[in-house]
Amino acid sequence: MSKIVPCIWYDGGAEEAANFYTALLPDSRIVRVARTPVDTPGNRAGDVITVEWDLAGQRFLGLNGGPVFPQTEAVSFQIATDDQAETDRLWDAIVGNGGRESACGWCKDRWGVNWQITPRRLTELIAHPDPAVAGRAMEAMMTMRKIDIAALDRAVGEG
Repeated sequence: MSKIVPCIWYDGGAEEAANFYTALLPDSRIVRVARTPVDTPGNRAGDVITVEWDLAGQRFLGLNGGPVFPQTEAVSFQIATDDQAETDRLWDAIVGNGGRESACGWCKDRWGVNWQITPRRLTELIAHPDPAVAGRAMEAMMTMRKIDIAALDRAVGEG
């Protein structure tokens, strides 16, 4: 297990979220579900308090902590996708299951957790050694919600 494990605070639903996330990506699984042995301010004895899961090999911990600390865009999880089909599948799964679109490849799941569905092609283009190519890629990305790889390639003159 990794020495550092990101903990995501949920207002309930950590187990449901973990099951959803682990269905999205290969090499993912629920590791442990813990129930609180006593009543707490936010949970009754027997309620799920934490869920540990591996998502594409990265360990996470979900905490059902209540409504005190809502999610913000200050923390997001980026998934590097290999092609448009993978980008579409992940985007559609997150947005289509109660999530919301945002700009530039960002979306929010139904629990408020923010995701960046980022094609590797976008990362390559905005780091391109030719600043004009990188600039055209960035300008194209700024007009998108879900990233469209073919549109990026057309914007930089490669499609």
